[in-house]
Amino acid sequence: MSETIRLTTAQALIKFLNYQYICYDGKEVSYIEGLFHIFGHGNVLSIGQALEENIGHLKSYSGKNEQGMAHTAIAYTKQNLCRKIFAISTSAGPGSANLITAAATAFANNIPILLLPSDTFSSRQPDPVLQQLEHYTNHTLSTNDAFQAVSRYWDRIHRPEQLMQALLHAFEIMTNPSTMGPTTICIPQDTAAEAFDYPIEFFDKRVHYIDRVSPSSREIDGIISMIRYSKLPVIIIGGGAKYSEAGDVLEKISLMCDIPLVETHAGKSTVISSFTHNLGGVGILGTSAANKIVQMSDLIIGLGTRYTDFVTASKTLFDIHHTAFINININRMQTYKLDGFQVVADAKSTIEAIIPLLVDYKSAFGSSIAVLRSSWEEEKSRLKVNNALDGITIKNHFSADVMQEYKTQLRTQLSQASVVLHLNDMLDHNAIVVGSAGSLPGDMQRLWSAKERNTFHLEYGYSCMGYEIAGALGAKLAEPSREVYALVGDGSFLMLHTELVTALQYHYKINIVLFNNAGYGCINNLQMDNGCISSGTEFRNIEDQIMNIDYAKIAEGYGLKSYQVTSIEALRYAVIDAKKADQSTLIEIKVLPKTMTDGYEGSWWNVGIAEVSHSHPVQQSYFSKVSHLSRAKKY
Repeated sequence: MSETIRLTTAQALIKFLNYQYICYDGKEVSYIEGLFHIFGHGNVLSIGQALEENIGHLKSYSGKNEQGMAHTAIAYTKQNLCRKIFAISTSAGPGSANLITAAATAFANNIPILLLPSDTFSSRQPDPVLQQLEHYTNHTLSTNDAFQAVSRYWDRIHRPEQLMQALLHAFEIMTNPSTMGPTTICIPQDTAAEAFDYPIEFFDKRVHYIDRVSPSSREIDGIISMIRYSKLPVIIIGGGAKYSEAGDVLEKISLMCDIPLVETHAGKSTVISSFTHNLGGVGILGTSAANKIVQMSDLIIGLGTRYTDFVTASKTLFDIHHTAFINININRMQTYKLDGFQVVADAKSTIEAIIPLLVDYKSAFGSSIAVLRSSWEEEKSRLKVNNALDGITIKNHFSADVMQEYKTQLRTQLSQASVVLHLNDMLDHNAIVVGSAGSLPGDMQRLWSAKERNTFHLEYGYSCMGYEIAGALGAKLAEPSREVYALVGDGSFLMLHTELVTALQYHYKINIVLFNNAGYGCINNLQMDNGCISSGTEFRNIEDQIMNIDYAKIAEGYGLKSYQVTSIEALRYAVIDAKKADQSTLIEIKVLPKTMTDGYEGSWWNVGIAEVSHSHPVQQSYFSKVSHLSRAKKY
């Protein structure tokens, strides 16, 4: 008989989490950093009690919104390249439901996180309990069944002993690079407090090894053959390349073989932006240089990318009849995309394996890389000049009278693109910028120069509004010695900013750079680009007056040091002063609408435009869509 220890389900959970480790490239670290929680009747007397009794080395943080605190945990893991995670505990009912959006964010971005939503009573004795849903034909359904669509692994335990199998399955999923993502273990309120005699060995130290998967000889031969046949190969740096820390080898093969590099939103800052062969973001949010080089290419080497529509411009960016693809990914499903040659392997290991076999290979790009890069730098210089007329980059949307109305009401003439470029110059080289939704990701992906590796943190797999501030706290938890900046629009700020209170509570300084253009500018652009009038996307009251909300004052009420900016000089002062501050800061920048960057060559997006309409502009937009689709790959 093995020795046992009598614990509640919740106590066993906390004890188990304390003994999980991960080993990557020979470095062993504790895998679970701690637990975020919002206590309610479903978890305070079980998990809350377990933390009180024996928290071990885990850190405990009280969140302010379930989605927000989970986004903080996701950003922490993303910044740590998926090698350390948090667990999340919520109460039952609405507390659990609030977590579902964050679970989807983790799922879309392949970020491991352990979600522990409380559930209704397993015994059913007090049913219907507070916040329980009653389904007349299926009593087993609860709010938490909604997590099944947004979890890599989902389980509901009804007996304390089931916890052991559930945890082992969850950790296998989370520590496997090809399957990692959110795992959900639903724990009924009564089960969480019930006791069991657990085998003592279940709580032994466990090391989860992540070994780099090397490409097979067949895969290496295929890569070499295709590159040698190609004259114009381009490497797309995806998030998998960043998590693999492939920056050094990418720079080496790029210089050696004269192969240009372009970046996805997840791959940006794998290689610093000033690297001579780095042409920046690609696709809908791409630079003119990156998109042009990809359109020229006869071979795309996708390194750890999922080829989302924003990377491929809805599969129209490439010459589908003459461009081949090599897809290098740890996840086999991703390698099947675009009929590419499939390489199921680690990004860094694969590039390391092919470098010695390509020492005599050079692409035929010649001076094209330098010319395109220089041309893009000129465009950035043009955008940096804050000219009231030239700053309006989205043409033919708002009349001169409407633009004047914005200038008067917001009391600014600042261009968003210009501000982003100036801000980039003002921040420390090792500062981390966090973004997610609206028009700012486009400006960040195109214009931001990442001066050190892993300093660009853009959640664009789910592009979840409200991620930015919570994400900044997560990045700060991961990198406490660095300044962290959330670049957020006013619309996204209004969606969710609760975790700035958590940052204040635990004395983690974050900096919020809020771009206020009085509306959902990104969607307004999409609306008007496709023949519709501006409707529901500007912040106007019922008298049709532009709302001028004082976000700096809101921040001041929370206890942040705040600034309001309407000039580049004021921005410079605010950034310098904010660096000196001990507490979190918010810099509200009034910018004009229609002054973000617009799409460059090849940046078309397939969206649902009405096939039938009385509006001539909408009809024209639909015909344009049909034309673009005729040139797109169909799958």
